[in-house]
Amino acid sequence: MTVKVSDFVDRARLGWARSRPELDVSSIEVMARIGRIGALAAHRAGRELAPAGVTRAEFDVLCTLARGDGPMRASEVTAATMLSGASTTKNAERLVKRGLIERLPWENDGRVVLMQLTAEGEALIDQEFPHMLASDARMLSGLSPHERAQLAALLRKLALTVESMS
Repeated sequence: MTVKVSDFVDRARLGWARSRPELDVSSIEVMARIGRIGALAAHRAGRELAPAGVTRAEFDVLCTLARGDGPMRASEVTAATMLSGASTTKNAERLVKRGLIERLPWENDGRVVLMQLTAEGEALIDQEFPHMLASDARMLSGLSPHERAQLAALLRKLALTVESMS
């Protein structure tokens, strides 16, 4: 069997085929590529957000609040971002200090604090989110609209399977 080596995953798969030929490593065709693309995209996002003075995790918190229907509890932000509760708290503290979000008491329970974007946070989202979308579009530029739709549908199907296992 001749396999054309063209990316990181192809090289890894060939290495496994040589060192452990008895193992079926076909799953890395998908899973390793998802991981690799995610890591590269996260690194790119971090690099592109650095001039704005926010980390990718902080930006995730800001985006979650921006697309929400109003102030959100920290637990809701944690669930939407997949950050840990401690990470959400730490990121929120930094964003409060920078004036990008504010904390509000929750009228239903005085022990619960809500978070919402400030005008400065909204402005940062308005400035940076379109750049992120343009960067995403550049990464997807090698795919036709039909291929993008197919890939999105397949990844959604995979995500639902993986999420159901958690």
